Amino acid sequence: MTDDEMKMMNIASLQDDGLLFLWVTGRAMELGRDCMAIWGYKRVDELVWVKTMQLQRLIRTGRTGHWINHSKEHCLIGIKGNPKICRGLDGDVLVAEVRETSRKPDEIYGLIDRMAPGGRKIEIFGRQHNTRPGWTTLGNQLDGVRIYEKDVLHRVRNFDVRYNQTYPEVNAKLSILPSK
Repeated sequence: MTDDEMKMMNIASLQDDGLLFLWVTGRAMELGRDCMAIWGYKRVDELVWVKTMQLQRLIRTGRTGHWINHSKEHCLIGIKGNPKICRGLDGDVLVAEVRETSRKPDEIYGLIDRMAPGGRKIEIFGRQHNTRPGWTTLGNQLDGVRIYEKDVLHRVRNFDVRYNQTYPEVNAKLSILPSK
């Protein structure tokens, strides 16, 4: 996906009031901030994921970075409207082990759940390992379509009417797991 295609995504249609957590690498910090503004969110904070290996030592080689190797990723936090949130429960640094390519630390889900308890949560570009109770996951690598709430289905359909055309070689899928 190009930067312009990302900016054109209809993220604004997914919620009226809420938070947006947007993972970005060093190169994409400005793009992430631009996207947030275009989508109707105000950036209010950011989280840093410090990447470690199995021995809990800092990752120093073989990762991302054009000029220097990056041992961290940023998660920009944006707000839209007037969501009900809990502030100040967590710190702004996650120290966690690197796993498969693009897989983020599981600790982010707990942080988001604590910050927005009882709120709806959606993950975009998710994979099967991202699906979890209480979350809607969108992605072209999921194993099925399971959306249980009519208004969520309506918002997802309005999110990107081109969704199935974006990935013509793959039947793009939506998934939601029921809450326990």
